[in-house]
Amino acid sequence: MEAKANGPKQEKNQRPAIAGPTNPMVTPLLTDLYQFTMAYAYWKAGKHNERAVFDLYFRKNPFGGEYTIFAGLEECIRFIANFKLTEEHIAFIKETLPRTCEDGFYDYLRGIDCSDIEVYAIPEGSVVFPKVPLLRLEGPVAVAQLLETPFLNLINYASLVATNAARHRFVAGKSKLLLEFGLRRAQGPDGAIGASKYSYIGGFDATSNVEAGRLFGIPLRGTHSHAFVSSYMSPDEITEKSLKSRDGSRTCEDFVSLAQAWLNKIKRSHSLGSIFGETNQSELVAFTSYALAFPDSFLALVDTYDVMRSGIPNFCAVALALHYLGYKAIGIRLDSGDLAYLSCEGRNFFHAIEKEFGVPDFGKMSITASNDLNEETLDALNKQGHEVDAFGIGTYLVTCYAQAALGCVFKLVEVNNQPRIKLSEDITKVSIPCKKRCYRLYGKEGCPLVDIMTGENEPPPKVGERILCRHPFSESKRAYVVPQRVEELLKCYWRGSPGKSREDLPLLNDIRNRCIQQLEQMRSDHMRRLNPTPYKVSVSAKLYDFIHFLWLNEAPVGELQ
Repeated sequence: MEAKANGPKQEKNQRPAIAGPTNPMVTPLLTDLYQFTMAYAYWKAGKHNERAVFDLYFRKNPFGGEYTIFAGLEECIRFIANFKLTEEHIAFIKETLPRTCEDGFYDYLRGIDCSDIEVYAIPEGSVVFPKVPLLRLEGPVAVAQLLETPFLNLINYASLVATNAARHRFVAGKSKLLLEFGLRRAQGPDGAIGASKYSYIGGFDATSNVEAGRLFGIPLRGTHSHAFVSSYMSPDEITEKSLKSRDGSRTCEDFVSLAQAWLNKIKRSHSLGSIFGETNQSELVAFTSYALAFPDSFLALVDTYDVMRSGIPNFCAVALALHYLGYKAIGIRLDSGDLAYLSCEGRNFFHAIEKEFGVPDFGKMSITASNDLNEETLDALNKQGHEVDAFGIGTYLVTCYAQAALGCVFKLVEVNNQPRIKLSEDITKVSIPCKKRCYRLYGKEGCPLVDIMTGENEPPPKVGERILCRHPFSESKRAYVVPQRVEELLKCYWRGSPGKSREDLPLLNDIRNRCIQQLEQMRSDHMRRLNPTPYKVSVSAKLYDFIHFLWLNEAPVGELQ
C-alpha cells in the first residue's frame, strides 16, 4: 500500500515509509477530549516537552484463563508513522476547547509528529501476562498522552479476540479446520474486519469475510445458505444442465438426470435405502444447480429440510454424479440439530456409500458444523464424540461474548528520569514504576517458567545463574529460578530518531506462526480451560525494594485523633 501523504519524511538510506492504519477513521482525533485538554495544560505550564515513559499493560487475563495473546501492534506503528494533525483537525479542536486557549497552542499542534517518540513492545502474536508491559512508550509527555487512547483502542479488542480465537483453537484441537463466520454479527464494519484479522492470528484457518481476505490475504471459505436451497422448486429452473467431465474428454448433457439416477441407486441399496424414503426434490435441484456452478468445490448445506432423510442422501447423489465425471465433492455443512449425532450418522452414511459403490475416500468426506458454536459447545462435542472436521464460528468469537473487554491501561512510570507510581487501595491497580526491562525465563523442558521485570540499568538474568524472582506486592511470594534460556521481551518498533535501529513489522502469517509456536511452548496446566495454573509474573529483588520505597514515600501518612 502507498504511504499516506502526511507520513514522516523519508531521508536518504531510510527504510520505506510505513502505510497508514487499515481503518481511515484512525486519525489523531480518535482520542478522548481530555488528552487535548491535558496537552494544553502541559503546554501552558511549559511541561509539554518533558520526557515521559508510559507502560501499556493489562491487569487480568480474559475468559477466566491464564494467558493472553498480544495483538494490534502493527496498527499502532502505522498510526504513529503517519501521525499529523491537519488544518481541519486543528480547526475542530479550536472550536471544541474554551476560547481562552491561546493561539500558540494550535501552532504547537501543527508542528507535532512522532519523530521524538520511541516504542518498545513485545512482538505481536506473543503469549503475554498481566502487569508485564505489552508496550513501552517514551517521548514528550503531551504527545505521548495524545497517543494513549488510540493505542488502547487498537490493542484492547485485537488482543481480546486473538485470545478468544486461541482458546477456541485449543479446545477444538490442532487437526480441526476453524472458520471465522462472524461478519454479520460483529460490532460494525471495523469490528468485523478486526475480528477476521485477529482470529486468524489466534489460530483460525480462514474467514467468510471477503474484504478481510482482500486486505490481509486471509484464506476465504463459504458455500451457500438455506435461502439458496429453498429458492429452488423444480428441475425446470436449471436451464443449463450439461457438465463436461473434469478431464474434458466427455460431456454429460443432463447432469440433473444423472444426479436423480444416482439417488435412485442409493434408494435401491439394501444398506442405505432403509434410512430414508422420498427426499425433498427441490433440495436435490438446488444441490445439482450448485454443483453445476462449482463442480470442483461442491459443499452442501444439508439441514434445510431433514439431514438424514433428505439432505445427506441428496448430497451423496450429486457427489456420486460428480465422481462419475471425475470430480470430487468437498463435503457437507450442518447448521442445526444434534451436531455430534448427525455428524456420526453422516460419516456412517458416507462409509456405506464408499463400500456400496466402491468410491475411494468417500467416507472421508468433510463435515463442517456451525450454529452458534463456542468454547463450551466444542468441549461438549469432544466429550460426546463427533465426526466434525471443520467448525464455523461466528457470534461468540467476534463479539467476545464471554468477556466484553480486556481492560488494558496506559500508566505513567517515569518523567524527566524520575520514577512515578500510581497507588490504590485495590492492590491490583498499583502500577510498577520506572523504565523497566522485561525477560522470560525458560526451564529445562523449554517451557516458560516466569516473566521478570527489572530496572533499566540492572544486569540481565543469565542462563544457568540463579536469580530471585519476587511477587511485586506480596512479600512472602518469592522463588529462585535457574533459567535454561532467557528471552528479552521488549524490542524497539519505532525508533524516534532516524539513526536508531528498529524491528521490521512482520507479515501476518509470521505473526500467526509466532502465536501458534508460543502456545505450543506453554505448559498444559497453564492452558487448561478449568482451573488453570496461574503463570508467575515477578520483579527483581532490587526493583521490589524500590517499588515499596517509592510506595511509602508517596503514600500520605494518616493521623489518628
